Amino acid sequence: MKEYLIVSYSYTGHTHRIAREIQTLTGADWCEIYPWQPYPMAFPELLEQVRKEIQTGYHPRLLPGTSNPKPYSVIFAGSPNWCGHIAPPLASWLAKHDLSGKMIMPFYSHCGGVSCDFGREIARLCPGAKVCEALGVLENPGADLPRILQDWIKKTFT
Repeated sequence: MKEYLIVSYSYTGHTHRIAREIQTLTGADWCEIYPWQPYPMAFPELLEQVRKEIQTGYHPRLLPGTSNPKPYSVIFAGSPNWCGHIAPPLASWLAKHDLSGKMIMPFYSHCGGVSCDFGREIARLCPGAKVCEALGVLENPGADLPRILQDWIKKTFT
């Protein structure tokens, strides 16, 4: 069984940077997910669409090509914090796969806005998985990012 898979959705690139650093630290395979229909670039339209999707529990269709999580024991699941929730594309991916028996390590990027409980949200989408404490990373942690991630990973596995 392979050990680590990173699954992430990034809108602005902040979550992408976190996922790339996790890959550097762990050697994990990495799968970026993309919605079939891209999100609007204008912030007011994006915010309106995201709020509507979150309120209705909408899971957008994803582009093909995402990894099968079966061979992995640990899934790093990353997303921006959108209105206090995981982004709907990540919710779609999580809901689509049976992750029972797997360890899920949630991480998210944020700009200091609405707080969230990614762990509880992911546990609801992934019954039977062990969901670890989520890590929130400010949009630009700079040179501190590797240390922040090392501390989080070490804390989780000890």
